[in-house]
Amino acid sequence: MTIKEIKKQLETSKKPVAKAFHIGEHFKVLLFGFRKGMKLEDHKAHHPTKLLVLEGDVIYHQGKKDIRLKQHDEVEIPAEAPHSVGALEDSMILLTQG
Repeated sequence: MTIKEIKKQLETSKKPVAKAFHIGEHFKVLLFGFRKGMKLEDHKAHHPTKLLVLEGDVIYHQGKKDIRLKQHDEVEIPAEAPHSVGALEDSMILLTQG
């Protein structure tokens, strides 16, 4: 039900909606929902992370590189690397950390 909850909250949200999907002792799995045009501004992950696009089309920005990611594309995010994610269309991403 987590994805359905995110999509419902996105109907009225002005920013991306995040929810924990699964948390263990040494890992975390998060879901982020975006409406077209929403952006998760520069931030850092404190653990190595993998971003997977479940649906949609996003731009991942880290340092001097922009990577366009569509459904089922993925990218590794190093720990402590400043990065941002912007939605080119309504999108849902899954992040695994740890």
